[in-house]
Amino acid sequence: MRWLTDWLSYLLVRFFVCLVQAVRPETCTVIARWVAVLACDVIGIRRRTVDENIRLVFPDLTPQQRHRLALRMWEHLLLMVCEIAQAPRKIHETNWRHYIDLHRHRDAVRYLLDQRPVVLVSGHYGNFELTSYVIGLLGFPSFSIARRLDNPLLERYVHRFRSANGQFILPTDGSSGQVDEVLRSGGTIALLGDQRAGPKGCWVDFLGRPASCHKAVALFTLISGAPLLVCYGRRIGGPLNVKIGVEAIADPRHPGDHLNGVKELTRWYNTALERIILADPSQYWWLHRRWKGDPNERHRRPRSDNQEKPERSKRQAA
Repeated sequence: MRWLTDWLSYLLVRFFVCLVQAVRPETCTVIARWVAVLACDVIGIRRRTVDENIRLVFPDLTPQQRHRLALRMWEHLLLMVCEIAQAPRKIHETNWRHYIDLHRHRDAVRYLLDQRPVVLVSGHYGNFELTSYVIGLLGFPSFSIARRLDNPLLERYVHRFRSANGQFILPTDGSSGQVDEVLRSGGTIALLGDQRAGPKGCWVDFLGRPASCHKAVALFTLISGAPLLVCYGRRIGGPLNVKIGVEAIADPRHPGDHLNGVKELTRWYNTALERIILADPSQYWWLHRRWKGDPNERHRRPRSDNQEKPERSKRQAA
């Protein structure tokens, strides 16, 4: 029955995409606003997680303000899905300037045309999928590391969309050799830098709370000498109007304290992501369990049987 479930899910997604592509972007805005109320207030998807994340990052906000921010986040997420579905039919090589505003594009192009590899880091903010789509549309292919979808039909469908303009996906497991080859050949690696890495990750403060980060993001730059560019794709105005920019650049040819090690570089790019998020908090994924875990968890090891036996023997002898 798994194949039947996969087919039904695939058909449902394709029907939704066809429906979204048949309406005007402004209509998608209205639909996203109403569905956001359903997701936030009626169903309450991850309501506790969203409210806790917002409350801990913005302790001065009232409950009404936190609810308003959560509702705006849902509007953004739903509109983001619609934008991804409409992008292939709306944004082309000849008209992308009508939708996209580039910030610090000279710096970005200079590094993307360099012979050295480049690491692009963003977060669950704005429309990062549309950002990758536009970068590929402008002639700069990239390789992203992402987990494959469980549904093979949806996986192929999403892969076709991403690779249409040169955004290639590498699996999270077993792709280290492919990543090394991309870096050796001077390619571009695109990553989401706010993925939770578990207790063994590199712990740094992110928006005032300890967060576990993948060490590989910093190691790609420190080992290969690839410049690290912290990027964003922030919606400005109506749907499909996105400002794509570079917030900060770490270039090994211009050493600084932030390049002294994994911890320093990880803290540096997280600080840049903070500035991006705080510019418009409603475009961040507050439902993301970014701060799950405890930095002291890795140091807590369960006592083995061999350690318990001497203690028990001492108590018995006493």
